[in-house]
Amino acid sequence: MKLYLPFLLLSFLFACKPDVPATQDLSATQIPAKDTLVSWERKKTLKPLLDSVFAETQFNGIISVYRESEKYYEKSLGFEDFKTKEQLDSNSVFAIGSVSKQFAGAIILLLEEKGKLSTSDRISKYLPEYRSKTFEDITIHHLLTHTSGISDLGPGLQSEPGAEFNYSNKGYRLLGEIAEAASGKSYDANARELFAKAGLTATYTAENFTGKNLAGAHTGPPSNTTPVPNMPQRLAHGSISTAAGGLLSTVYDLHRWNFELYSGKILAPVSLQKFLKQSANMNHPILGSVGYGHGIMLGAAPKTYLHSGYVKGSPSLTLYYPQSRTSVVILSNTADTGKGKKAIFRPHTRVKQIVDSLEVTWKH
Repeated sequence: MKLYLPFLLLSFLFACKPDVPATQDLSATQIPAKDTLVSWERKKTLKPLLDSVFAETQFNGIISVYRESEKYYEKSLGFEDFKTKEQLDSNSVFAIGSVSKQFAGAIILLLEEKGKLSTSDRISKYLPEYRSKTFEDITIHHLLTHTSGISDLGPGLQSEPGAEFNYSNKGYRLLGEIAEAASGKSYDANARELFAKAGLTATYTAENFTGKNLAGAHTGPPSNTTPVPNMPQRLAHGSISTAAGGLLSTVYDLHRWNFELYSGKILAPVSLQKFLKQSANMNHPILGSVGYGHGIMLGAAPKTYLHSGYVKGSPSLTLYYPQSRTSVVILSNTADTGKGKKAIFRPHTRVKQIVDSLEVTWKH
């Protein structure tokens, strides 16, 4: 009986949340955990730390952690719809903002694998409006790495191509247009092909959201929120754009994406290596100093592949720790905009701090 007690306790603790549905079974993507007792101890350590994030920050959202195929932690709290009081759960679909950029990066690299384009191509090859002398040296690589110099705020360049890192949502909107020109298909069609390749069943472009359980987006404190209008259609507007920040997804799909992508099931080895190659340094306003690859942020200590996302009323953060094969997804559908971005992302950064601190032990 003593031998079975830990397993009974584990079942009890996680009985409140459903297992991954068969269509989103993560077990096929990674090696099953070998040491149940070690796993149990890690979960015992993690649970009160992450529970405290909800208590300390009044977090309206979901925090989910998987190591390989095994759920280490998952909890949702709050509402999808504050009027109907529909509760958030693992099926809730969130706007993921700039987390969308890694999907755009993968689409471009897959088109390169097919010979449809090269990341060394000048963008003027695909975009006639960029054939003037001002933009003639900008390449697809520059757009992917935010080193094009293209400004979100005006028509000119902030810097010479390749000279500086300047985060550019407009640059990723242009990548979406390049994908369309090179493939002869809409960005939405390219994205849906990628979703199918990765086995994602609840990830959508803003133009073609057909699912249920939309978490929407809300501003203000949890006690008095205001819904952001025209969701999710507004995400496809040029001011945001699907490629730069217009995807919607769930925690399970984002875990699957992490495991499929970093286990080499989406991109060929040379493409994945390029995706993860640091081309610039970024001073992130919330996370501090990180590297930037081709659609993904890169943390050094501990080694992490990550991206934050924010569209009005919906902050998000995804993390993948390759040494321990741990995936972390933090999604929310509220933002008290009057308090500023650091306060909005406090739950997300606190989760990252907690998992960062445990990563040294998890990688063994």
